[in-house]
Amino acid sequence: MTDDHDVDDLLRRARAGDQVALEDLLATIRPLVLRRCAKFLPYNDDAEEAAQEALLVVATRLGDFSGRGSFQGWVTVIASNAARQTYRSMRRRFDERPTESLPEGHDPRTTSVIAGTRLDLLDAIHHLEVEHPAAVQAFVLRDLAGLPYDEIATLTGAPLGTVKARIHTARGFVRDRLGVADNFSAGLGI
Repeated sequence: MTDDHDVDDLLRRARAGDQVALEDLLATIRPLVLRRCAKFLPYNDDAEEAAQEALLVVATRLGDFSGRGSFQGWVTVIASNAARQTYRSMRRRFDERPTESLPEGHDPRTTSVIAGTRLDLLDAIHHLEVEHPAAVQAFVLRDLAGLPYDEIATLTGAPLGTVKARIHTARGFVRDRLGVADNFSAGLGI
């Protein structure tokens, strides 16, 4: 993103109803949103779909940004949620698809996540959501979005110690689910 002062100015003007400022703000945050979505959905078309959904939410809910936490953190929450929702939607479509229509092999550079490139982590997050729902958002914001603990506490309204405990629980669950050693987090950037 550009200078925080520029973003703050665009945000202020967009919230006041300036459509040009809103378009400029969305263009400015688009790379951040796309990067956040790509953490979940490495196939570009899937990440683009989620990013477009996230930008629509930002544009229509800009008035909901309360200033609690940073604007970038708020956008990150929206992008992460949009990516997870896109994954769930794709997963539903995939589950409804007849198995005889699936391709024999796939090229990970051109194949959608549902066809087999990153189901492991997303599936683990799905199961984490079922078993430890309070831990999901903190885990996603820290380990996939890279937000600092204190900002996660602010955004989620949870005490810092609770955020750290949730992340610890989630990491252990995801490690067990993926069946990897404790150093697996280096590959995720956590």
